[in-house]
Amino acid sequence: MGFREHAPHVRRIVGIVLAVLLMGGVVYAFLAGRNQDQGTATKTVRGVIGSEKAEFFADPDVVKALAAKGFTVKTETSGSWDMEQLPLTDEDFAFPASKAPADELRKKSKTQGAPLRPFYSPLVVVAHRSAAQVLAGNGLATLGGSAGGSGGSGTGSGGKASGTLRMGPYLDAVAADRTWQQLKGSAGHPELGGTLFITSTDPLASSSGALYLAAASYVADGGRVAADDAAVTRTAPLLKKLVSVQGAQQTSSDAPFRDFISGVGNPLVLVYESQVASLLLQQQDVGDLVVLYPDTTVSSDHTLVPLSEAGRELGELLGTDKRLRELAVRHGFRPQGAAAEFTAATAAHAAYLNQQLTGVRQAPVPTSKVLHTMAQRARS
Repeated sequence: MGFREHAPHVRRIVGIVLAVLLMGGVVYAFLAGRNQDQGTATKTVRGVIGSEKAEFFADPDVVKALAAKGFTVKTETSGSWDMEQLPLTDEDFAFPASKAPADELRKKSKTQGAPLRPFYSPLVVVAHRSAAQVLAGNGLATLGGSAGGSGGSGTGSGGKASGTLRMGPYLDAVAADRTWQQLKGSAGHPELGGTLFITSTDPLASSSGALYLAAASYVADGGRVAADDAAVTRTAPLLKKLVSVQGAQQTSSDAPFRDFISGVGNPLVLVYESQVASLLLQQQDVGDLVVLYPDTTVSSDHTLVPLSEAGRELGELLGTDKRLRELAVRHGFRPQGAAAEFTAATAAHAAYLNQQLTGVRQAPVPTSKVLHTMAQRARS
């Protein structure tokens, strides 16, 4: 039998094979889709966040943990107070670094339930060892905790890795326009020069900068929370000095902290404790860094404002899921209601971190309206 006689038979066989393959592909696609519906499908949730949380959401382990719970999270960063100026029409959540800007976002946006605060971080001042020692020698700080312990990347034998910034004496020094050169013990440190000040962020754009003013106002006004224009007026000249001496300010604490770690910029920088803890937990070299906890400070409650049902679900998950809390701690944050988790994870770095916040007083924060007025007066 020749080719012509074989051709119809071959075509029939090929047709049957193709039909079987096609049916198999349909069945596979159906089963794969059903499996995806049962656990691997994710809903895309979009939000705007403070830059201090960018590394957390970009962490592959966080992405994996969220996907396991059905979420793909897309974020863009913004200064906490700047979020108020964004349209937020396509976002499912906004995640500023504190309650005050979150309150303003709630007023502006159609929120889905109450704000959620999955984790927090106190404000601290990072200092180079020489600066910390000079401050201590002049009664502006106290030092304690040797870096020679099990801190990993220490500040050197006998150096101090943590301490307390005495806010009252520090603010008195600022009010008197004191310079580093006027402080005893500074002569041997040429890197310490000019007016004494702490680098902070723009209080009109950034939460950390505004909270710094809130703590300073509270101390300067005898432990009273600013509640009206009269209270703001009483401390406005001092707050303006805190800001004006810095010149141009960043809208995020990320850049000045990176400059500090690189050895450039001002020797005193206001940051979130989480930024320091994150580096320590990643076993990164922190050089001669000393962490000074202001004796009166403000904890930054990272507050998620849900703008959709999916955003609300995400916020709840960040606070309740054990794996996501572990990852938040790895990025230096303190989970709400789970202090022991932070303490256990950072035990090896207790030389740098005041784990129990011993001796640290939390200053109440003014209303968002008063805080905004305070920032405007300081920047004017």
